[in-house]
Amino acid sequence: MNVLSLRGIRKSFGAHVVLRDVSLEVAEGECVVLIGASGSGKSTLLRCVNLLEVVDDGVVELDGQDITDPRVNADEVRSRMGMVFQSYNLFPHLSVLQNITLAPVRVHKVARAEATEWARAALERVGLADKANARPDDLSGGQQQRVAIARAMVNSPRLLLLDEVTSALDPELVGEVLDLLQGLREDGMTMILNTHEMGFARSVADEVCFLSDGVILERGPAQQVLGAPQEERTQRFLSRLLH
Repeated sequence: MNVLSLRGIRKSFGAHVVLRDVSLEVAEGECVVLIGASGSGKSTLLRCVNLLEVVDDGVVELDGQDITDPRVNADEVRSRMGMVFQSYNLFPHLSVLQNITLAPVRVHKVARAEATEWARAALERVGLADKANARPDDLSGGQQQRVAIARAMVNSPRLLLLDEVTSALDPELVGEVLDLLQGLREDGMTMILNTHEMGFARSVADEVCFLSDGVILERGPAQQVLGAPQEERTQRFLSRLLH
């Protein structure tokens, strides 16, 4: 069974159609990378998967459950996914450890001692075990993004969603975050991410999907889509990005 299935997803904001008839399947342990110009619908698609946006039409299934059913408990669904944003979204007045335990304790009613144990394990995994008591402002951008990834991983999610997680970082900090994601990929984490880092996409993606005007215009293995794209718009996008 696929971890995630999208069928016929449509999403508009007013008269502006952002996603039109998007279908996608993500198998367990698979990494799918979304590429495309700004405004092509990549971030909106991730937000629809995480129920931060309500789809206008279509079905999103997580482990076979229709999570677009309005009767579904969105908080329970989100407890089975982790989402990482490009701007970290950490609370500056809380310590690193408090940032990571906040949702498990407040939203999902996990006992604080258990949540703390999970959080320390997640910090160990992202190489920041010694930063548990630091404040976000004491950390570099790369470290803050790794904390955000630890927060998304704290409850061992079925699916990790990553929205341009390196775009706000200084170039010299991008590598440490990409190395971490490469490690998660090797550990078998199921992931969907959008990125402009084509070298990274080539190394981690099982499938690359090129979005244009709200549709998946081209999809396939990374070597094919990035190395020998068939669609003219994919070719133009990659030539602008790579030169």
